[in-house]
Amino acid sequence: MDHLTAFYVERYGPWAQDWNWSVGEGDADGGVVGSWCCGAHSVTTPDETAARAVAALLEWRGRLEELADRFARLAPPPQAGPEERSWHLERAAVRLVTRIVDLTGGESGWYGTCNLTLEWFLTSTGMELRTARAAVAEAIDGRFESWVRPGTTLIDAVGEDLAVGLTGHPPYRDHREHSDLEERHDRR
Repeated sequence: MDHLTAFYVERYGPWAQDWNWSVGEGDADGGVVGSWCCGAHSVTTPDETAARAVAALLEWRGRLEELADRFARLAPPPQAGPEERSWHLERAAVRLVTRIVDLTGGESGWYGTCNLTLEWFLTSTGMELRTARAAVAEAIDGRFESWVRPGTTLIDAVGEDLAVGLTGHPPYRDHREHSDLEERHDRR
């Protein structure tokens, strides 16, 4: 598949690199593409293989666009103070982890995709990659496992730990003043 990946990247750009990053594939970072499994299962006749490869590329592009949209909606406003920023970061982490668990089914290595997604989110807010990577690693700290869907309490704890680790402030305790944002994000 290296030749097809090289073609996609040359033709469409670096975003296409992981077009075949399928659920349950990889050592510690199972992906989010369901249209492609692996060469042994996805490569059949030329026409069927081509159709699967195109479907996988389109699915990957859709996943990236969905993430970009979520990142924009979840990002703290630039003028946010530490407590408000903490609230936004905590809610973003909870929603992004939940989305990745839903996409991957909590299969092998799902938490690698989760780590990467949180790093991408933080860098989309202007954070340096090294800082984002360290913050995510510290917040998760080995609490996620392959083939184990995390409970709501664990996801909430990771979100809060990430927010507090980055801002030094706990998220707002009185969420009523932000109920409109809570409802808007929960609908998506």
